This record gives sequence, C-alpha cells and structure tokens, in this order.
Amino acid sequence: MTTARYRPTWDLALDPLVSCKLCLGEYPVEQMTTIAQCQCIFCTLCLKQYVELLIKEGLETAISCPDAACPKQGRLQEDEIECMVAAEIMQRYKKLQFEREVLFDPCRTWCPASSCQAVCQLQDMGLQTPQLVQCKACDMEFCSACRARWHPGQGCPETMPITFLPGETSSAFRMEGDDAPIKRCPKCKVYIERDEGCAQMMCKSCKHAFCWYCLESLDDDFLLIHYDKGPCRNKLGHSRASVIWHRTQVVGIFAGFGLLLLVASPFLLLATPFVLCCKCKCSKGDDDPLPT
Repeated sequence: MTTARYRPTWDLALDPLVSCKLCLGEYPVEQMTTIAQCQCIFCTLCLKQYVELLIKEGLETAISCPDAACPKQGRLQEDEIECMVAAEIMQRYKKLQFEREVLFDPCRTWCPASSCQAVCQLQDMGLQTPQLVQCKACDMEFCSACRARWHPGQGCPETMPITFLPGETSSAFRMEGDDAPIKRCPKCKVYIERDEGCAQMMCKSCKHAFCWYCLESLDDDFLLIHYDKGPCRNKLGHSRASVIWHRTQVVGIFAGFGLLLLVASPFLLLATPFVLCCKCKCSKGDDDPLPT
C-alpha cells in the first residue's frame, strides 16, 4: 500500500488548471487527455463518455475530435480508444470497423443467408455487371448486385429484396413492403432498422435523409411537405400540431437570418469604403521603397 506524498496548500494553488471544451470545467493536467493527432485537450471523463456514446450508438467508426472547430480535424487512434473504454466496448468498435470496411469494399460482400455471417470475395474484381457469388461457408449462390438468389439470364429486380443482417434469424424480419422493419438506405445501401417513431429517416453512414415508406429523398424538404400529399400523406408519425410547430420553427430561423441580414446590410455598405481605403493604404505602404 502506498501513501500519497504530502503537498502544502500553497503548492497545490500553483498547479495550472486547464479548461475542458466539453464540460467547460477546469481541471489539473493529470485529469486531462490530449488527442495525439490534433493536440486538442479535454478532461478524461468527458472524452471517455463521448467515445463510449459514439461506439454504443454505432454513429462513427472513425471517431473524430469532439471540438467542431478543430483546425486539424483530428481523429482518435485505436490505441487511444482502447485506453479509455472497456474491453467489450472496444470489441464492438472493432466489429463496427470491420463491417464498414466490408460494406464499402467493392471486392467483398456479406452472404445474404439469414444464418450465415461469412464475408464473400467477388471473383471478377473489375466487372461492373452482376456476377455469380458462391459463399464458401454455406454454399449459397447469389447475385453480387441485388444479393438475391442467382438469376442467370434475368435482370435484377427494381426494388431490392429486404435481406437479413449478418446473424439475424428472427421471423419478424420476413415482412415485405412498407411495414418491413429493415430496409436499405437508397443512397449507400446500408441496412437500417426502424422499430417505431418518425418516418423521416437519416442514414447514420452517409447522413442521407429519406422517407421510410417510399424511400424518396428528404434532403431538401425542410418543411416535410412530402407528407402533405401522395401515398405517404399523414404517415410521418407525428401529430398535425407538431408538424405545424416544426414548420414554424424552420420558417422562424430563416426569417431571423433574413431580418438580421436586412438590419446589418446598411452598416456593411457604410463600412465597405473604410475597409477598401485601409486596404489601399496597406498596399501603398508595401510598395514604398525602403529608406536608404
């Protein structure tokens, strides 16, 4: 058993305190952690909670610096993450990394069989057309494009069939159509599960917003007009009052920016000649010959 070395009160007062950008608290250097890539510093507890949240939610596989204004856009290295989180969380992080690598690797794909978790290698690397893929684990033959059963001489269906996630065997996932709990992002084809709630979905992988029922893009539909007409009318999953309140907030934000710009524009016009004069004077000063 070791005992802490006694330090007088005046000595403790000389220790520098460092501010954490996440909780805005001030702590001694011993309680802070510096990210190696960008040298941004945060209190160890905040950084640990930030990393654990991203891993548990599966939001990111490349964990970036929590400072949105980080000049170097730093990322935490794997050894830094491993020192912060528990072994089971680190195992989940590595699993997410591997799944993302396979997902975006044009030479590999998951076996679509419900009880198989194998990764299959594509035979013809440069071939863009659908090709036959045979899983070495379960011997299933499927199409590389739509991941359905191999269909020689036939085109892929326009709507890709909803297949199981790796290792998923529940019969609840066998439903098709609008009520299917698992669909693929229309942009990056990542599998997305929806248990309940709003029909406006955002893919965690590519940040694409779309309608869960018809898969139409909602990236530019800030007011959610999509749910006012057509087959998805009133299927947003929120009350009419909440939709109106959402639209009021969006319109209010844009109106606020417009009003701010309108109020500030006269001052900007008045300040422009002074800025240009100062710039001209600086330019003339730089062109003056050095005194001899």
